[in-house]
Amino acid sequence: MASSSRFGGILPIVAIVFGSALLGFAGGWAWQATGAGRGATETIVRDYILDHPEILPEAMQRLQQREMQARLAPLRGAIENPYPGAVLGNPNGKIVLVEFSDYACPYCRLSVPEVEALIAANKDLKVVVREEAVISPDSDDAARMALAAADQGRYAAFHKAMFAKDQVVPATIDAAASEAGLDLAKAKADIASGKYEVEIQNNQRIAEAIGFTGTPSWVIGNEALSGAQSRDALAAAIARASAGK
Repeated sequence: MASSSRFGGILPIVAIVFGSALLGFAGGWAWQATGAGRGATETIVRDYILDHPEILPEAMQRLQQREMQARLAPLRGAIENPYPGAVLGNPNGKIVLVEFSDYACPYCRLSVPEVEALIAANKDLKVVVREEAVISPDSDDAARMALAAADQGRYAAFHKAMFAKDQVVPATIDAAASEAGLDLAKAKADIASGKYEVEIQNNQRIAEAIGFTGTPSWVIGNEALSGAQSRDALAAAIARASAGK
């Protein structure tokens, strides 16, 4: 379920506030520095903003990026450390792409070939998939089976088989598990034990702490992206993360 930016609707208001704050700051600085000329300084700053209004969205973008970096920093370990085995690509890769995913999400299904292409193009890419069951009760069942598959070393196979199904229902979950080579009896016993509930609930808490409201959602380095992303957009974010290391 793709999510739109929650900042877009308030950008004009924030721009006005930002501009006013900038005027006040500049004027105050001039007053303290020289004791005079406040009005002239405010006029200069005001005229510059009016002549270059494009700086306001850019400034807001910078502010949003800094806020997101501050939000991600204390969660870094929780976000990037996978449930054991719930990884695609290179499990020892130094570049980490995190995807919050739901098997009942059509946009997550559309993202599968994009992620596969990124993995094929970057041998150092580790894709951490966080099972976030948000769409239906069957999403939870599929997420539990995925974690059972991770325990059996069959996560990637189940992930691909499950997303190849047209719908997420008990029959297709069992079919995907069988196709992935799981010991189905053991998987169901593990699921019945309740051992995967903490992981699924934890993924939801992490997503909420980041500010995600749907799937797929992504974390790459200091960036968080919501909704379906093109291969090029993800590749660009991966390149920025790689450059920042």
